[in-house]
Amino acid sequence: MIRVLLVDDQSIVREGLASLLQTKPDLEIVGEAENGQVAVERSLELQPDVVLMDIRMPVMDGVAATRILTQQAPQIKILVLTTFDDDEYVTHAMSYGAKGYLLKDIPSEELAQAIRAVNRGYTQLGPGLLEKIIAAPVSQPIEPPPELATLTPREREVLQLIAKGYNNLEIAQHLYISERTVKNHVNSILRRLNLRDRTQAAIVATHYL
Repeated sequence: MIRVLLVDDQSIVREGLASLLQTKPDLEIVGEAENGQVAVERSLELQPDVVLMDIRMPVMDGVAATRILTQQAPQIKILVLTTFDDDEYVTHAMSYGAKGYLLKDIPSEELAQAIRAVNRGYTQLGPGLLEKIIAAPVSQPIEPPPELATLTPREREVLQLIAKGYNNLEIAQHLYISERTVKNHVNSILRRLNLRDRTQAAIVATHYL
C-alpha cells in the first residue's frame, strides 16, 4: 500500500483527488494539507510514502516545502501536481528534490501510475517539461539577507539545527547547553531575521547556510 498526502490550497481539489485515488486498491490517502507549512508538519507527523504537492499556495509555497522536506525527510517522495508549468517553478522544484512534476490535466490513471513510479524511485515529468529544465539558464546564487551577518556563531549553529528538524531539547543536547538557552537563541534568531516561526527560519537556513 502506498501512503499519499494531498497538498493543495483548494479543498475541492483535494476532495476530487481523494475520490479519484481512493478507487485504486494500492493507494491510501493518509492526510491533507492546505499550504506548504502544514504539508511539512503533516508529512513529518504522518510519514507518507508520496506527497502530492501543489505549487502556488498561501503561507508557504510548494517549492519551499519541497526543499524543507527533502532536507528533513529525504525518504518521502514528492510529486508536484499543479496547473503552472512556469520554467522557474519546474526547475526549482526538481532541483530542490521533487521526484516528479505533472500538470493537473493529467488523466487519473496516469496520475496513479506516476505515484507508483515515483514511489519506486523513478522520475516523472509531464509533456514538454523536460525541455524546460534543459533549456533553463543556470540561476545565479542568491545573496543572503544582510541580517544573517548579525547572528552570533552560536545562533548560526542553532539555526542550522532548526533546519535539520531538531526541537529545542534536541538542540540543547547536541550543543551541550540548557533548553532555556536554546529558547533564548531561537527567539533572538526570529527577532533579528524578522521571521514569524521556526518553519520560516528553516527556509532561510536551507537557502543560505
